[in-house]
Amino acid sequence: MRHLMSPLDFSVEELDRLMDLANDIEAHPGKYAHACDGKKLATLFYEPSTRTRLSHEAAMLNMGGSIMGFSSADSSSAAKGESVSDTIRMISCYADICAIRHPKEGAPMVACQKSSIPVINAGDGGHQHPTQTLTDLLTIRSLKGRLDHLKIGLCGDLKFGRTVHSLINALVRYPGIEFVLISPEELRLPGYVRKDVLDKQNIPYKEVVRLEEALPVLDLLYMTRVQKERFFNEEDYVRMKDFYILDKKKMTLAPDNMLVLHPLPRVNEISVEVDDDPRAAYFRQVQYGVYIRMALILTLLDIHVD
Repeated sequence: MRHLMSPLDFSVEELDRLMDLANDIEAHPGKYAHACDGKKLATLFYEPSTRTRLSHEAAMLNMGGSIMGFSSADSSSAAKGESVSDTIRMISCYADICAIRHPKEGAPMVACQKSSIPVINAGDGGHQHPTQTLTDLLTIRSLKGRLDHLKIGLCGDLKFGRTVHSLINALVRYPGIEFVLISPEELRLPGYVRKDVLDKQNIPYKEVVRLEEALPVLDLLYMTRVQKERFFNEEDYVRMKDFYILDKKKMTLAPDNMLVLHPLPRVNEISVEVDDDPRAAYFRQVQYGVYIRMALILTLLDIHVD
């Protein structure tokens, strides 16, 4: 039995097979319409979510399976003090596979150690968000045609952004990757990611404050929101939230073939006027998220469709 705690749980070759399966699902959805008949997915979301929870549920429903779960800690027995360990043991009696999101780093790892069904980490605090990373990789590969030799700008909240941390860890395994880290001083990429991942593997990167400085040289711009829920006081959040806003004027500085991705939800860091730009790929990214989660569920349940 396998779990998904980190994007690094899959080798590069396994990721390629997973993405090949996702692309086949995109091309032939009818072939997979009953692949999970009789199977049940439990979504245990101790933190609010729209895309991640609904995309897991859509993925299972698209394959004929059924879903159960809760969308906040308040609507579960966690409100009564039940531990993650006890919850997953109980859920293992009801479902065939589970996706868990939790505000505490490491909670999904605790769950997988006690679970008798596959567990998918759907986000744990500021630590990891592997299914978003799989979504990002599939989007880049599908729209760019490759995952190597790319210059990628990561913009916004690089300190608390678990999507950024997961994406960096995944992309450094491909040759020719360079990063431009775009953030205010207060939201810089944590030192442990810079030293333990980028410096350790000799990955070229540059840290800048101004988005305008980075745009002309990028193959891909990955925007993130400043996350209110990660700040300890309102004053710091208000000061940071409007630091970067990507608008039509700034997009004129970018190459014609640059892609703009965003894990969503956006607040105001991407102006709605950018939505009609052919380089804006964040809503296509959402659709790829369903395909990759369908592929992941099939893989973890060891279901093969001829």
